[in-house]
Amino acid sequence: MHDFIVAEDSKLWDIICDGPHVPMKKLEETGPMVPKDRKEYSDTDRKAIEKNYRAKKILVCGIGPDEYNRFSVGNTAKEIWEALQTAHERTTQVKQSKIDMLIIEYELFRMKDDESIQDMHTRFTSIINELHSLGDVIPRNKLVRKILSVLPDSWESKVNAITEAKDLQTLTMDELIGNLKTYEVKRKKDSKRREPKKEKT
Repeated sequence: MHDFIVAEDSKLWDIICDGPHVPMKKLEETGPMVPKDRKEYSDTDRKAIEKNYRAKKILVCGIGPDEYNRFSVGNTAKEIWEALQTAHERTTQVKQSKIDMLIIEYELFRMKDDESIQDMHTRFTSIINELHSLGDVIPRNKLVRKILSVLPDSWESKVNAITEAKDLQTLTMDELIGNLKTYEVKRKKDSKRREPKKEKT
């Protein structure tokens, strides 16, 4: 959501974090600042106020129908964002509990026997992305080593080949997955070639 909003207009994120712009004026030359009446707004004031409504629209359109009624009633984009944060992240304690559960899921992660590299990578990425969104970032080289460690025993020769031929400190996840997919295709072709041909009757 952050990336989408900043890509639209980086000033919208300031509105979400700091609250909407309120046009002010001085009652007297030395007097206190007070909010302007709506009729006193300048074009600049109106453009600044519109940013709150743009940010609010993006947030409301980004939430699902089940959450719409709960959060769309906020007067400002800041109020909606804070309500979403409270609902989804709640307290620091709950956030840490989520991280702890995901870390356990990460540590116990294994590739299933009948699973493709693509499906395994999708499940793995889901865990990593959720950890990342909660502020727990795992270094790239650890992720690469983890993938190599979760492959079935039948992949041992390929794992050894990658470990010996590649620098795991610089190997990217995309390069690794691409390499494994290529090997997976080759394994399937070899397996089909070895299958005994059915005799024609």
